[in-house]
Amino acid sequence: MKNENILDVSEKSRLTADVTLLMLKGAGYAAVFLLAVWFLIAVMAWIGRALPEESRDTPDPINRSSLTIEAPLVQLT
Repeated sequence: MKNENILDVSEKSRLTADVTLLMLKGAGYAAVFLLAVWFLIAVMAWIGRALPEESRDTPDPINRSSLTIEAPLVQLT
């Protein structure tokens, strides 16, 4: 088996370096994910600001006053 310890570091130091690298890699993935979510929110906000003022004053297309939730009747005997 070939010796892959080309930097001639101890096993504990190599383990510490590997764990640190994996944590930084995970932090990088989290940063990319959060930036992507922020970008999507920023695009939606930009589209909302680009709409004309009249679009904000229009009534809701769904008549929510007619929506009622009816609970089923249960008889207790």
